[in-house]
Amino acid sequence: MKSIRFHPEAESEMIGAAAWYETQQTDLGKRFLASVQDALNRIELNPELYPIAEGDVRRCLARTFPFGVLFHIRPKMIVIMAIMHLHRDPDYWKNRRFEL
Repeated sequence: MKSIRFHPEAESEMIGAAAWYETQQTDLGKRFLASVQDALNRIELNPELYPIAEGDVRRCLARTFPFGVLFHIRPKMIVIMAIMHLHRDPDYWKNRRFEL
């Protein structure tokens, strides 16, 4: 299996969303993070299963929460480009670059 690496802004999005959910209800932030981890596990097992969203970026939907995990498949790793709220501007992440 390929390792998973986060674009710094994707990691910040995930942490920010978890913090916001936690302010809404106790342990909801933890449930959000578990949902994202579930999506990451599914991506890690079979990354090519997920549809292409744009160019070579694929999208895996989180369960329960309205979020998608956008990722690139690289030769030695999977790069998470965004943890995107599905009701947000769908193009906001497109200027992100990931340097190895």
